[in-house]
Amino acid sequence: MSNKTKSPQTKEEVEKLLENDQRIKVAGVDVDGILRGKIILKSKFLSILENGFGFCSVIFGWDMHDKTYSEELEVSNLENGYADLIAKVDISTYRRIPWENNIPFFLLSFYDPTTKESLHVCPRGLLKNILTKYDALGLKPMCGAEFEFFNFKETPETLAAKQHHLPEPLTQGMFGYCPGVYEAALSYSQAMDMADSATLFKLATKQIGILRGVMPCFMAKPHPDLPGCSGHMHFSLKSMNTEENVFAKKYSEVDELVENGSNLSNEEWKDTKAMSDIMKQFLAGILVGLPSIMPLLAPNINSYKRLVENYWAPVSVSWGLENRTAAIRVISPPTSPASATRIELRVPGADINPYFAIAATLACGLYGIENKLSVPIPPLSYINNKVGISQEEKTNLLAQNQLSKSLKEATLVMMAKDSIARKVLGDKFVDHFGKSRLHEWKLWETCVTNWETKRYFETV
Repeated sequence: MSNKTKSPQTKEEVEKLLENDQRIKVAGVDVDGILRGKIILKSKFLSILENGFGFCSVIFGWDMHDKTYSEELEVSNLENGYADLIAKVDISTYRRIPWENNIPFFLLSFYDPTTKESLHVCPRGLLKNILTKYDALGLKPMCGAEFEFFNFKETPETLAAKQHHLPEPLTQGMFGYCPGVYEAALSYSQAMDMADSATLFKLATKQIGILRGVMPCFMAKPHPDLPGCSGHMHFSLKSMNTEENVFAKKYSEVDELVENGSNLSNEEWKDTKAMSDIMKQFLAGILVGLPSIMPLLAPNINSYKRLVENYWAPVSVSWGLENRTAAIRVISPPTSPASATRIELRVPGADINPYFAIAATLACGLYGIENKLSVPIPPLSYINNKVGISQEEKTNLLAQNQLSKSLKEATLVMMAKDSIARKVLGDKFVDHFGKSRLHEWKLWETCVTNWETKRYFETV
């Protein structure tokens, strides 16, 4: 979708932008990151800009294949008749879709029709609520997303004819930085803009690919014998007053620490020497909260097949300076300018709902800042280089912080009574999203796979 050049701020500005249009496309996002929308007449569109319009709540009552959840949830169910929510247009999200006759496009957010408050499971609403808390601290979260994806010589029809088995890749083999496998690094921007752009990027890539006889795939692990598709997320915080990166220490402090490592206190490691206190608190919050937000970073059954040893995918709560084997990679001087100091969360796959992944990470970071948490575990470099312990002891130390190995395990951790997820995202959200993930697991548990029939059909 074409980049936003100038976001309209008033209804009058919107009318001017749409003066030559007859129809407008609008869409909101469900819990799986799928856009659900409509094409409406311009007259209708202009009439709903102030108060919104009714939108069936079932988009939060069914899964990605439009199958209602096995356990009916509070937002949308048979008892309430799958009643309407209120959908409101965010006019600042104005774009045009060049491959759909340049039709105008706007994103929606969803609201409770009774309380008029943001719906607790609305992806844009959840992120907006987190960002409001940063606003109160004078901080502006910045974010970047990197999506890896494979491309296949298929169409929806040819793939269905194969029963989604053994799709033909655009190129054979594993080719990092080569055709067939792509990594798209989206421009670093404010958190809500990044979530919007990341969601629309995935949709646009699929739509454009199909027009050219190619099916891009954002599954976390589309091949059993190749690395998976990551969705790494980068984070930093800016001061609203100065626009400076508050993760970076003052240049003079960094220079002094680089020159004289003896200035580090007993509580610090070399990996933290260029990090501000607020960055260490943000990092600490994510490390503490990571186990309980896993379903928002790895939301599908297939997500956990990417998170295995020896594929540069993290399997434990871990961090380190410029360490690509850790769950969190710290990027700071001396390998980057101080202004580019940030963290890279390497747990998410390309299958994330960007709004939820960004919201959950920022919520945990905020938890660390508000509670002035200290980094709870040493960096991987400290563990790996520690003198006087065996390799077995090092392995055992890392094993103490293992991440969940399945969607069910991760969801039960998230839904635990006193989980960090409940503290930072709220009970209503955790209950709804958790039950939606357990629905996904239940479908998987009762599925008979090709692997099973191939292995057992004749032999047992």
